[in-house]
Amino acid sequence: MLLSCDTGKLTLIARLDHALDEASAIETVIGSPLLWTIEDAGNKNHIYGIDLKGNIIKNIDVRNAKNEDWEDLTSDTLGNLYIGDFGNNNRKRKHFTIYKISHVKDLAQETHAETIHFKLPKGIASEDFEAFFLLNQNFYIFSKENEKSLLLKVPNTLGTHIAQLVTDFNLKGKHHKITSAAVSRNGKTIVLLNHDKLWRLTDFNTDNFFDGTIEVLPFDHSSQKEGICFKDDRTVYITDELNHSEGGRLYTFELH
Repeated sequence: MLLSCDTGKLTLIARLDHALDEASAIETVIGSPLLWTIEDAGNKNHIYGIDLKGNIIKNIDVRNAKNEDWEDLTSDTLGNLYIGDFGNNNRKRKHFTIYKISHVKDLAQETHAETIHFKLPKGIASEDFEAFFLLNQNFYIFSKENEKSLLLKVPNTLGTHIAQLVTDFNLKGKHHKITSAAVSRNGKTIVLLNHDKLWRLTDFNTDNFFDGTIEVLPFDHSSQKEGICFKDDRTVYITDELNHSEGGRLYTFELH
């Protein structure tokens, strides 16, 4: 039974399983009926498949992966899931990892990940990252800053890479830290998540996505929102972290 509460323009779908206090991402995977999530720093190196009632259906231990600070998820057209281990609250990390989980829908209780490592480009001090997605076989990774933020590009190739700086940007206004990101299946719409809104990016022709159209879509609701992914080209799933009796829920939001 859903709780009665004011969720603004969000539609409340479910309360997440009580074991997921700090769900830091949400992702769909081709061929899987489940939604996939993780928890961030200080939690297990597990990935969780949940149903639309918020129940944990699969709990998979990634045996060779360390959860230094898992922050976001993305997936590809082959049913592989990718974990962004690039959170960096203390700005001391120099090495970052993306874990590749192959054919996640077929897994049972444990797996081993393949790894993509990256370092920051020369001249860029250590940054905190919480958001990324995969497009045209490249990962696009967004830093979480109050003012000038960075967009980095890393190839979807196993091994170690030096990230490429695509651009810096400033979304302006109050409260514009990016906590998660997603791209629609048709590659034409990008959403960047914040605690009380999202930014929709469209009409871009290069991987400097900020040269296109940028729209602010407010939720009329504020919580510690940490995960976003597309349900379809017009609708997104959103999750927030549990904070006392608030949050820990799964929502949908229409991109009108």
